[in-house]
Amino acid sequence: MRHPSSPSNPPGPPFNALAARRLRAALGMGPEHVAHGMRVSYGLPYVTPDLVIAWERGMTAPTNAELTALAGILWCAPGELIARPRTLREHRMARGVAPEDVARVVGIDLRSYLRMEETGDWRGNERQSAALAEVLRLSLPDFVAVTGREERLAELLRSATTIRWQGYVRPVAKVAPLDRGILEEVLQELHEDYQGHMAATLSWGGGSSDSQETGRAFLEAIVENFWAAVRKRTG
Repeated sequence: MRHPSSPSNPPGPPFNALAARRLRAALGMGPEHVAHGMRVSYGLPYVTPDLVIAWERGMTAPTNAELTALAGILWCAPGELIARPRTLREHRMARGVAPEDVARVVGIDLRSYLRMEETGDWRGNERQSAALAEVLRLSLPDFVAVTGREERLAELLRSATTIRWQGYVRPVAKVAPLDRGILEEVLQELHEDYQGHMAATLSWGGGSSDSQETGRAFLEAIVENFWAAVRKRTG
């Protein structure tokens, strides 16, 4: 079920339906109260109690304008209604920062910045990237993801894990700037973990299909495994 909304309004970021339902209940409001507030206070005449219920059940998700209005009615920040953001636009929405403000702080004209949001292709230089991370308060994993470096990181990590990790310390550091000592420990751990899976696979007649599948799964989740190992050392 999807009610008509402004055709110029792009889809919103990942919506946290459970959070919306909990916030509404905590305020003692019904779906009809939320819908009425969005119609009267935010000029969204098509919002009905049924649409609010659909949002809360995860059947559909609010657009950018609807999410902003919903947050206003529920007395919360838009970020409280957003599931874990992944893209540049989702992070900006989660922080409640206007695109004009991000463009100004980063030093990129608004049209170029919006194009980067739409395409997911970040083209800022190192100084602009650092400013972006600061204004959106991005963690290092999120920074790597939103600047389009995650695929390159995965490629490097798979090579470091399956070949010789020592030769990939510097290339990985360029993508994910970390303390060299921590990075060396993490790459060595990933390498040893994977080689352990492969040793089990190759021993005594080729190992089991379970061992092979474990090795493949480890490589598929290499970025997640990398950040988990980093967090273990940095707290």
